[in-house]
Amino acid sequence: MNCTQRFLDASQEIWNAYLEHPFVKGIADGSLDADKFRYYMLQDYVYLIEYARVFALGVAKAEDMETMRYFAGYVGQILDGEMNIHRAYMARLGIREEEAENVRPALANSSYTSYMLQLAYKEGPASIAASILACALSYEYIARRILEAHPGADRHPFFGEWISGYADPGYHEANEILIALMESLTAHASEKELQHLEDIFVECSRYEMDFWDMGWEMSR
Repeated sequence: MNCTQRFLDASQEIWNAYLEHPFVKGIADGSLDADKFRYYMLQDYVYLIEYARVFALGVAKAEDMETMRYFAGYVGQILDGEMNIHRAYMARLGIREEEAENVRPALANSSYTSYMLQLAYKEGPASIAASILACALSYEYIARRILEAHPGADRHPFFGEWISGYADPGYHEANEILIALMESLTAHASEKELQHLEDIFVECSRYEMDFWDMGWEMSR
């Protein structure tokens, strides 16, 4: 078993629960309140800024050029790729980019990014990769499961762009690169090291659930 599959198996119960979350179900069937989605998008925008910093620390912690390129490529993917989904929605919602960048992160948001950044500062590239893998893969998982259950959901006039963005082949390819990085960094890891990385992945999966709760409750 490769390490990524091990991490996915360990967090499967949490990931299955994502699909039953009212926020995710609201995106899937188009019933989510627009104010909740607006709040979530603003929080996710400031989250992605910190998320990019975690990847940037991966560049600094990398021990070889290839690993540096992996992490550096993802910084661009986030800032010029994933955040474009948010910018498009913000334009439709009348939100200026400057306004979004000054949003105060909710407690669940800052707790999550603080956890990842603390790991990035204290530990090495493998821990950094494990901490960011849950977010990257879970969004593709959710979007693809939505399309399986709701064919045509990617054509919804409001939520369709979000679904299609994370179900897009380009996003999948970027995730495959991240998985390859994770596998490369753990090629010679001990069982103790793998268990530690699994714990990081599961913890970040739990933080992802907290993020959906935050969006649904619009909690501060």
